Amino acid sequence: MTEKNRASQVLGFLRMEAQAIEQTASRLNHDQIDRVIDLLSNCGGKVVLLGIGKSGIIAQKIAATMTSTGTPAIYLHPSDALHGGIGIVNGDDVVLALSNSGETDEVIALLPYLKHRGVPLIALVGNLNSTLASRADAVLDASVTEEACPLNLAPTTSTSVALALGDALALTLMKVKGLTPDDFAVNHPAGRLGKRLTLKVSDLMHAGDKNPTVRADARWLDVVRTISSGGLGAVSVIDEEGKLTGLITDGDLRRAIEKLDRSSLDSSTCNEFMTRSPIAVSPELLAFDALRLMEDRASQISVLPVVDEREMSVGLIRLHDIVRSGL
Repeated sequence: MTEKNRASQVLGFLRMEAQAIEQTASRLNHDQIDRVIDLLSNCGGKVVLLGIGKSGIIAQKIAATMTSTGTPAIYLHPSDALHGGIGIVNGDDVVLALSNSGETDEVIALLPYLKHRGVPLIALVGNLNSTLASRADAVLDASVTEEACPLNLAPTTSTSVALALGDALALTLMKVKGLTPDDFAVNHPAGRLGKRLTLKVSDLMHAGDKNPTVRADARWLDVVRTISSGGLGAVSVIDEEGKLTGLITDGDLRRAIEKLDRSSLDSSTCNEFMTRSPIAVSPELLAFDALRLMEDRASQISVLPVVDEREMSVGLIRLHDIVRSGL
């Protein structure tokens, strides 16, 4: 087979699967779709996905998509269910069973026990005249005229249709439930969106013993030692009560050296070279907002003191800390 023919084959198979999905969208019964969405959106528990073989793999993916988009779902292997796993199925759950033939032995064997638990059953099948379809409370027609497989044997077009249907259900439920970006982020804490909407200053700041501070009357050399031992390139200046009064950075030290002679430097205190009333943030502020506060200004800053509601110094957060978190 030439390179041109190979490329043509790939594109041809893609078109076959795309056409099968389009045909499914045109063929689906609207009343059945509404019934399925009603069952899923009113589910008081979780959605339990069933499937064997390739259908089982697709069921696992659908369960993962539903869960991440606001509909709690799990995959249960039918064989495991018959040997104790069915115990995870509760009366307020909904079962979504995938089977191209609609006659998968392990799935059919489960049906009496699911009925005994009073669990609504949705069938996603390739055969509307099958046992599974006839016993389901709602049916989605996922039939295909042929598989993309040249031998018309390997599940390909049928699994693509099932996967697309599962995605469509999950995304419709997402809209029905009014899932917001904040809700989505809660389910994706490791993603950039999740971090931006959930990660707080308190999660990244240097606090406690790692929050270097000095009193306002501390001398220049004491400040240098505190900044060096703290390793953050800055130190918060506090009063007798622990309230923030200023901030001193490495840059402030350099400018003090340039401005003062040696004798004056040795006797100078924080009051003479600290930044008074610096920009400070709350521990509850989103880290992404702190990042914007540092960067969206004419003169960028690389460290922010953190204060509580009483203006007490509780930490320091650096630009480096936020960037390293993946925001």
